Amino acid sequence: MRQIVPEHVVARAAEYADGTRTPVEPDNAATVVLLRDGDAGPEAYLLKRQASMAFAAGMAVFPGGGVDAGDGQADGSTWIGPTPAQWAERLETTEDLARVLVFAAARETFEETGVLLAGRDAGDLITDTHESGVERDRERVVNKEISFADFLRSRGLHLRTDLLHGWAGWLTPVFQPRRYRTWIFVARMPADQHARDVSTEAHSVTWLPLMEVVAQVESGELMMMPPTYLTCLEMGQQATVDGVLAAAARRKVGMFTPAVIEYGDAFTLSAPSEVEALLEARP
Repeated sequence: MRQIVPEHVVARAAEYADGTRTPVEPDNAATVVLLRDGDAGPEAYLLKRQASMAFAAGMAVFPGGGVDAGDGQADGSTWIGPTPAQWAERLETTEDLARVLVFAAARETFEETGVLLAGRDAGDLITDTHESGVERDRERVVNKEISFADFLRSRGLHLRTDLLHGWAGWLTPVFQPRRYRTWIFVARMPADQHARDVSTEAHSVTWLPLMEVVAQVESGELMMMPPTYLTCLEMGQQATVDGVLAAAARRKVGMFTPAVIEYGDAFTLSAPSEVEALLEARP
């Protein structure tokens, strides 16, 4: 499904293209597609954002958000799995930024779903995230009373970076008043944990098969930003979570910025080459 760009947005985009306007500097962000296997293929965990939110109001989104200052506290004492240098190569960015992004992705997942991708060693993964002390600490992390790194250290836990996989990078178009440089990660939902409706930014949460998400967006039943829709469409070509993770392991994550382009007698937003054929095949 192609999103048709209104004429006033086309005109505004042209002003950025000719230098009349200067784009807003984007913030860095990370989001995680939590997946589980279902009868109709991989299912994703979605949060439907409050209508009052300043960004993506009323949209269905993956858990995630902006990088914050505490994410820079990640170091060797809080990390197990691929190194920041290895992540930098996968995400096509600097080692320092890669470390912060992976940490932010895990923190946002913990804050917004209660799912914690951490354990005491390489073969361990915490299971009881509902335990009252963990939940109190999750709320303290959300309220920035403690950092995510301090939370992990206090419990002798390490972030399992091997459970995260890079998928795509999207930079908000230049004509948008709020812009994010967002790295999309994917992770299998831990079998012994439960995602919970704990985000204050969402009015509801749901698990949906990826291709059902695509169908609901195309019918207008579900509102979703183009990168989220395209991620569901692309991941939905795989029959299992294993298939998605195998595809992710083969990818390097470049940053793509949608631009306004002609589409027949109208205008639409460009998409990465790997999803163009999928888009053209949709009604």
